[in-house]
Amino acid sequence: MDAAVSIPAESVRGAGLCRTLHWLATGQLDPRELCEIHLQAIARIDPQLHAFLDVRPALVREQAEAAERRRGEGPIGRLDGVPIAIKDNLDIAGYPTTAGLISRKARIAQHDAHAVSRLRAAGAVLIGKTNLDEGALGAVTDNPHFGPTHNPFRHGYTAGGSSGGSAAAVAAGLATAAIGSDTLGSIRIPASYCGVCALKPTHGEISARGLVPAARRLDAVGLIAREVGDLAVLLHVLAGYDADDPRSRRRRVALSPPDWEPGALRCGLLPDLSTAGVEPAVSEVFEAALAKLQHELGERVPLDFSDWPWPTMRRAGLLLMEAEMLNTFADDLEQASSVFRKMLDFAARKSAADYVAADRTIDFAVLKARRVFARVDALVMPATPQGAFPLGQRVPDSQADLTAFASLSGCPAVSIPMGTLPDGMPVGMQFVGSPGSDLRVLELAEVCAAALDAALGYPIKVSR
Repeated sequence: MDAAVSIPAESVRGAGLCRTLHWLATGQLDPRELCEIHLQAIARIDPQLHAFLDVRPALVREQAEAAERRRGEGPIGRLDGVPIAIKDNLDIAGYPTTAGLISRKARIAQHDAHAVSRLRAAGAVLIGKTNLDEGALGAVTDNPHFGPTHNPFRHGYTAGGSSGGSAAAVAAGLATAAIGSDTLGSIRIPASYCGVCALKPTHGEISARGLVPAARRLDAVGLIAREVGDLAVLLHVLAGYDADDPRSRRRRVALSPPDWEPGALRCGLLPDLSTAGVEPAVSEVFEAALAKLQHELGERVPLDFSDWPWPTMRRAGLLLMEAEMLNTFADDLEQASSVFRKMLDFAARKSAADYVAADRTIDFAVLKARRVFARVDALVMPATPQGAFPLGQRVPDSQADLTAFASLSGCPAVSIPMGTLPDGMPVGMQFVGSPGSDLRVLELAEVCAAALDAALGYPIKVSR
């Protein structure tokens, strides 16, 4: 019997990573059929979604065939045969790494990024490179060189960014999971807008070697999947010390285990979301979600964030990004868009003293997080102050205000779907924990995701 006859293609595309691995392990699905289903979906759907920049069906099929041989002969990897999408600022050997810039189309990577090599060693099928903002500097994935990625829920709306292609691909069922980068929220913002789950791990937990740098003090390889449990599987595959990454995190102890006692859990909340610039519609969805989590969040502790100027903190991170990008993209600026050059020109006009002031502002973020997590086990808030908006509309300055806290402080953060706004678009809830508490935050997010049951069903039906 054909291995996948009993499982409809739509069910395969909508399944989470763990269910897909179960089907592969029990022989109900084989790697070739799994990847063919996704390749056919990409050919049919991606022309209007534009989540991918580079898909090579022949290479994908070769990887799937190799995975099928391993499943027949052994040994197999943890992700053998599973199609994973890669943001196009992470190196895949033999592919160009554009980082969203047309000038880099001819630069072919000689080696895999560390995270990509981990995926390959685990048997994952690298199904393609995904679209992103120019230079990964933005949160809309409306790329002037390669075109926009559309939100799977509504054509003509942003998928968020800068990992918008990765989030859209997962939501639309074009990949089982995806990896991208998160410097100020570039994983969690598109996850919130596209209704999927995302993890920005503790800074340095996953090596960033082979990631085109935006700001190395803040850069993190991030994960996107349809279910929170899938993120934990990916984290176990990708995490670990890398001696060739100067910012890789060597643990003195293992990651904190997911062993919180529900009765002893303390969750911090912002007493007034409007002071953080959260739009009223998002606040209403968040409050409704909190009402459904009476038991899951334990003791609720109001936290004083009056000393945290949300826009100022986000701008400090942006200055670090723009200043470092002047170096990273020095040879690319002639062919870059005027908008991108203007953003980097802002940093060029700043002094070394301005940069140091921004760096010290980020030191304050680290200290603020220590004080927060001395009082609570997790901070719970919306992932974004707004939902997705039409492409071409003025981009809100506040997109990364809520995600910046975890990025600037180096803390892990998870985003899950928490409900829909009056216009029908999804929006996410964010859980932030102390450095090293990745598994604990994932456990809390998984319990809350089950209670909320707010995901709208995958794959999202993409239409014009």
